[in-house]
Amino acid sequence: MDLGLKGKKVILTGGSRGIGRAAPELFAQEGCDIAFFSRNAEQVAATVESLGAHGGKVVGAALDMTDHDAYRAWLASAAEELGGCDIFVPGASASGAGATGDWDACYNIDIKGTVIGCEVLEPWLEKSDAGSIVFMSSTAGVETFIVPQAYNSIKAALLTYAKQLGQALGPKGIRVNSVSPGPIAFPGGNWEAIKAAAPGLYDATEAQFALGRWGGPEEVAKTIVFLASPASSYTTGTNVVIDGGYTKRVQF
Repeated sequence: MDLGLKGKKVILTGGSRGIGRAAPELFAQEGCDIAFFSRNAEQVAATVESLGAHGGKVVGAALDMTDHDAYRAWLASAAEELGGCDIFVPGASASGAGATGDWDACYNIDIKGTVIGCEVLEPWLEKSDAGSIVFMSSTAGVETFIVPQAYNSIKAALLTYAKQLGQALGPKGIRVNSVSPGPIAFPGGNWEAIKAAAPGLYDATEAQFALGRWGGPEEVAKTIVFLASPASSYTTGTNVVIDGGYTKRVQF
């Protein structure tokens, strides 16, 4: 299937490891031009080199997005440098810094990072003939998960915002969808740390996957890329759960 992504301009936040690293790699393989940032300058440099090998334009920066003014300026400059924005994937999360219990960090990165990005990039997305936004939520936002914490509530709030934003931006030709990954394991990720510190929790979580195994970042990234692409042109306001059968609720 041709996803219709060749030449599309993609802006992502948090793009140097895990799902945030796998998604730009797939977009690059599809022929997209990409702009992204991450806090780690060395990881940014390595990602720029890898993505550039696919032949498209790549704009990478080291940025602390909790400086919201600097974040706004970067978004505008990234769109200018790419020559537009067709797709926005706000993937940066406080979870990446191990701050799932920090209300301020989760609000400032997951909520404000997403809201600011959508507001700044809306004019560019409206000019596109395939404007698309894909939010990063989590199964922690749709079903009780471990303990009450900021991350779970914030990810649930993003689902409501995405649904309503999809209604508001639909007349402008901009689609808005969400993906909700379940627990995903990768080197250097949160679940690797949990395996070392709390092996009982790790094993109990692994036992709950209907497919009998952990998912990888690339398996989530494939859904993000499809949902963002023109191949999914009539999908807006939906939330796709990608969890190997981890959640047990019936989704209507």
